[in-house]
Amino acid sequence: MHTVETVLLVLMLGALTGIAARYLRAIPLPLIQIALGAALSWPQQGLHIAFDPELFLLLFIPPLLFADGWRIPKREFFALHRPILKLAFGLVAFTVFGLGWLVHWMIPEMPLPVAFALAAVVSPTDAVAVSAITRRLGMPAKTMHVLEGESLLNDASGLVALKFAVAATLTGVFSWTQATREFLWIALGGVGAGTLMGWGFAHARAMVTRRLGDVAATQMVLLLVLLPFAAYIVGERIGVSGILAAVAAGIATNFADLERGEFIAERMQAEGTWTMIESAFNGAIFLLLGLQLPSILRTVDESKHHGAWTLVGYVLVISAALLLLRWVWLQLAVRGGLRRAHRDGRMPEAPSWRLTLAITLAGIRGAVTLAAALSIPLMVNPHTPFPARELLVFLATGTILVTLLVGSIGLPLVLRRLPLPPEAPEEREERAARIAACHAAIASLVRGQQQLLDADADTLAERQERVGRITQQYRVRLELLDDDSATASTAETRAEEAEAMQARKRGFVQELELRLGCLQAERHALYAERQSHRINDASLRELVGELDLAEVALRKRLRAARHAAGLAPHGPATRD
Repeated sequence: MHTVETVLLVLMLGALTGIAARYLRAIPLPLIQIALGAALSWPQQGLHIAFDPELFLLLFIPPLLFADGWRIPKREFFALHRPILKLAFGLVAFTVFGLGWLVHWMIPEMPLPVAFALAAVVSPTDAVAVSAITRRLGMPAKTMHVLEGESLLNDASGLVALKFAVAATLTGVFSWTQATREFLWIALGGVGAGTLMGWGFAHARAMVTRRLGDVAATQMVLLLVLLPFAAYIVGERIGVSGILAAVAAGIATNFADLERGEFIAERMQAEGTWTMIESAFNGAIFLLLGLQLPSILRTVDESKHHGAWTLVGYVLVISAALLLLRWVWLQLAVRGGLRRAHRDGRMPEAPSWRLTLAITLAGIRGAVTLAAALSIPLMVNPHTPFPARELLVFLATGTILVTLLVGSIGLPLVLRRLPLPPEAPEEREERAARIAACHAAIASLVRGQQQLLDADADTLAERQERVGRITQQYRVRLELLDDDSATASTAETRAEEAEAMQARKRGFVQELELRLGCLQAERHALYAERQSHRINDASLRELVGELDLAEVALRKRLRAARHAAGLAPHGPATRD
């Protein structure tokens, strides 16, 4: 099969499995995609794709890590930097040494440097797999930020550890001084290179859009999509971590986006583009992982060094050891930091044993682990093969599957019993921001009215009527948002006011639903006009685009209003 046909087929299968996952809610999407990939490549005449680790790391990993760095809340990321760094770097080193010695003891024919290489391969968690599994399971927000930050950074530390383990295997020489110096250069250099490229792109984009405005939105989004690839390539060419360069470029670009609030078209196009890229590339990664499984199993079977049950036992022991080492590190090095973050108000959930268990089970390995394992060279020298390479690749692949299964089954059970705060800080902050926005809007109306004192009486009366109507709408919104604005002295009074407040909230929901119905009727009428050839396609796109913007904002307000009124999140008129 030609390369283009293969790429199109993988993308199509990724989309179809995403649709199937909507029906098979009990099975996580990554497991469906891995199983489908394995089924397609299992027959001798099935779909077989040669896996190039360097090409894989270049094409799939940079945009996904860039998008995660772009989306992750920066305030929480920097506020929780201590536990994130301890997990991203300290846990990787702890895992490499602990698991490396265990593997060498359990499998004596695997040399110690190769055992360390296996430990380095499976030490980093996978950002794509972690988010795919935990996104809809109700993981506490701050804990999710810690996990996302860990998986963004630990790829680099794991790959650096793998580099030194492979070098020790090839040369038989290892230097702590050289390893420390090179690690600092690779990590800090990657962050610096990515930050410079992100800020450079942001500065160039600002100069262009200052002159052109939002008319170049499509071109800017295209350049934004290419930025993670450029950051990764530049990082690898100068000898630093391309992965960290892509992450840092995403974080830097997000900071620059805070000053671009007026570029609505660019922002909406970027959101839609990255959503599509993440969905397509996530599906392709797990499908490719599944497509490699049969060939990896056949390779190990041909070696005839181990029985099938022995190999399965090795995988289970290594996976259990990974989770145990993660739990021990959380108890010894991270739990105290999480407790301090909780005391300081930076983390609403206390570090209970259930939360520690949830973070432990979220140590899911994914496609980066497979790419790292397959990147190990085939030969030590022209006459000597790399020792136990096939076994290493098999054990790494088995560990990916086991951690995915354990996370998919265990996390829902643990999170279901994890107590959550009644209201997350983000919800209070969002309500306060909405209140501030309403006050700012009312103030702008008052200022505009004062500037028309010299106008004629009719103009002032018409203006006053409009201002009064709009101001009243904002005051109704303020009443609905400010739940703590009034207190009563008796329980009876409080109950009456609460009942009146709920009635006003339900009335507000009904008003928003009526407005949403009007928008939908307008859209139907526009399509009818186009079908009758009274407007052309360009006019249809422009007019419908305006309605779409209004409907997006209205749906968000409607969801918030239904939540405030204690109604179901999706009513008949609010279903997407």
